[in-house]
Amino acid sequence: MIAKTEKIWMDGKLTDWDSATVHVLTHTLHYGLGVFEGIRCYETQKGSAIFRLNEHIDRLFNSAHIFLINIPYSKEEIKDAIIKTVKVNKLKACYIRPLVYIGFGAMGLYSKENPVNVSIAVWSWGAYLGDKGLKEGIRVKTSSFIRNHVNANMTRAKVCGYYVNSQLAKKEAIACGYDEAILLDTEGYVAEGSGENIFIARNGILKTTPLTSILEGITRNSIIELANNEGIKVREERFTRDELYISDEAFFTGTAAEVTPIREIDGRTIGNGKPGEITKKLQSVFFNIVKGKEKKYNFWLTKI
Repeated sequence: MIAKTEKIWMDGKLTDWDSATVHVLTHTLHYGLGVFEGIRCYETQKGSAIFRLNEHIDRLFNSAHIFLINIPYSKEEIKDAIIKTVKVNKLKACYIRPLVYIGFGAMGLYSKENPVNVSIAVWSWGAYLGDKGLKEGIRVKTSSFIRNHVNANMTRAKVCGYYVNSQLAKKEAIACGYDEAILLDTEGYVAEGSGENIFIARNGILKTTPLTSILEGITRNSIIELANNEGIKVREERFTRDELYISDEAFFTGTAAEVTPIREIDGRTIGNGKPGEITKKLQSVFFNIVKGKEKKYNFWLTKI
């Protein structure tokens, strides 16, 4: 259970947590078409700061644009609302969830006249896959469920309904005693986790799935840039499940997962079963950045 905060921003108003409700006939609740973001605010030495706020809001608006949803606020209004919501809830570090959803009106699949609503909630949230997972790595299972085909869904958009696919994969992995799932694409290549992008390291080279069938992760983008700046060669190319098994290192990235090492996949130990040197290096730099300890990356932080 997440801990309640005081206020949730709903359509321009700060609303009490328990009063932040929607009608049971809210269109998105029935048909799944809504777009959202996951954003983190970190406590730094100079106060709280939101990591890559601009990029997250750009992606939110891009997701809406792909699905012909007109957000009734500007990007700047949404950014200001996020900052306001973090401040009013007096959280030094938190997870931020902007949600754009189609409201109550006409039912049926075509909802042109329904209102478009926006909410912003914030809450305290630690390591998504556990503090132990961040330090020691997690166990992962290849799912029997595959990533949605690129012609079945728009993979660049972060859409509410897509996560039914992710939930199936996650539930299967947990039921089998694992921590997380990996989904393959429709041709059998490695796609991503249930809510994360994936990287592997082999012979000193870092690989990650290209942007063909996956969400364009902002933490993924950050790690690619960090790796390049640290002199680590990065390739965006497809790779198979058996290449995962013989990789030297593997890790997930995501706003929730941050940089989480993978120590085992489908019963196969990855490397020596511990976070590898490349993983540890990038994880360390990443956490230094979000905590404001790397001045050259301070442009990624929006101070509260």
